[in-house]
Amino acid sequence: MIKFYLDNRSGVAPYLQLVQQVKHALRLGFLQPGDQLPTVREVVASIAINPNTVFKAYRELEREGMVESRPGSGTFIQKTLAVPSRAHLETLRASLLPWLSSAFDTGLDSESITALFIDTLQHFAPETPTLYDHASSEKKL
Repeated sequence: MIKFYLDNRSGVAPYLQLVQQVKHALRLGFLQPGDQLPTVREVVASIAINPNTVFKAYRELEREGMVESRPGSGTFIQKTLAVPSRAHLETLRASLLPWLSSAFDTGLDSESITALFIDTLQHFAPETPTLYDHASSEKKL
């Protein structure tokens, strides 16, 4: 079962953090169709969050077709976002470890590494949404 957490420094709304965590777990194969998400009460107890925030996250996931709410039973995963096999993901993860080690050794922090990765991904896969346009050097907010 997924264990939620909140990053108060992220600038991302708490309900969106929960939505993103479910989607990441789906992409990585940690959650599968039929799996049950924690109840609202369990989430509130574990991370001290307003119940309405959890309801909002679950409603968003339901609107996107990721989960189904079953009154009296809970909220269940309906579809997966995972593409490659878990073994393939682990191979890719292992190949990233030396790169991450090198990045930290050069003095980059986690946020800088994330920014570099996203920037590189956006050059590799131009359809990836970006907040920064290199040609105009202006933020696209």
